[in-house]
Amino acid sequence: MADEEKAAEQPIIIKKIVKGGGHHGGAWKVAYADFVTAMMAFFLLLWLLNVTTDEQKNAISNYFDPTAPKISESTSGAGGVLGGLSVAMEGAMVSNVQPISSTSPSGSAVNNKSSKKNADGKDDQSSKEVTPEENKKQTPAQAQTGQISDLEQAKELLREAEEKKFKEAKAAIEKIISEDKELKELAKNLIIDLTPEGLRIQIVDEKGRPMFSSGSAQMFDITRKLLDKVTGIIKSLPNEVSIRGHTDSTPYGAGASYTNWELSTDRANAARREIIAAGFETDRIADVIGKADSEHLLPEKPNDPQNRRISVVLLKEELANPEAFAKKTEKVIESGAAQKAIENKETQEKLKPAKRTIQVPIGTFRRTPGAVEFP
Repeated sequence: MADEEKAAEQPIIIKKIVKGGGHHGGAWKVAYADFVTAMMAFFLLLWLLNVTTDEQKNAISNYFDPTAPKISESTSGAGGVLGGLSVAMEGAMVSNVQPISSTSPSGSAVNNKSSKKNADGKDDQSSKEVTPEENKKQTPAQAQTGQISDLEQAKELLREAEEKKFKEAKAAIEKIISEDKELKELAKNLIIDLTPEGLRIQIVDEKGRPMFSSGSAQMFDITRKLLDKVTGIIKSLPNEVSIRGHTDSTPYGAGASYTNWELSTDRANAARREIIAAGFETDRIADVIGKADSEHLLPEKPNDPQNRRISVVLLKEELANPEAFAKKTEKVIESGAAQKAIENKETQEKLKPAKRTIQVPIGTFRRTPGAVEFP
């Protein structure tokens, strides 16, 4: 009996044997694999930096830059920033200048030009894109040496001729104003400059010398005479015009139904009537727009009198009438003038002294126009 009680009180000892050595799982293998992958990517990056040219690096940099002027003409993915834009020849960067939007407003335009149709009832083909087959393509030699095609050279010749006419018109207007005793004092009220749209002629208010009655579209006689003189010069040019009215930021009284939008539109329309009365063709008026105070001449001084102005813009034919511009381009190509201009440029380039090439350190990224073909 006593032996049984002692046996019951004796503790039971369980011995656990812990084996030493060996690894503690396979997590280290995953970390090591990530490290090796990263090192491989790093050395691959170093190799790419070594084999690519500096121009290619700049092109790649601009491709991922959302502020670059123009990344692609077409998209092969979702579009947008990092949205799968194509880097093939079709979608490669082809220009460093943003296209200028059409000056014709949506809907019914002046003279109902947006709804004009041909005699056969078909829509006007002025906005139809010219296919590459319709244009004279570059020869393989031109593509390899970076020479421009006859088409581009013809366009450039037309642009230069048009710009020359704009400058001549600018000089003629300034001369006729300076020779008129009454208008000579308004030289400060006339601002003429060349813009991406064309030749812009602005008639602005000066302190103490407005062009319109205050808060009204009633034009002063001196303003009429100034517009008549300007029209006498520009009506000889074939370009269409866009007439725009601008105001300062001084608002009408509270609750007024007539605002700066109506005022700027009425003043632009008054200028249109005067220009037509001076002999300008009605169908050459591209549009009449009221801008109110949305485009100040002096943004830092929104209430300055010079912000009240009328702008008459002689539009570039390439923008206003692309179909006519394309026909003129074809005529220039057929006449051989484009090819002669290319040959003259090539001769001038050969006569120029050789330029010293400067080695740019690898890693110095700079903006490029994007005229780079990816290998």
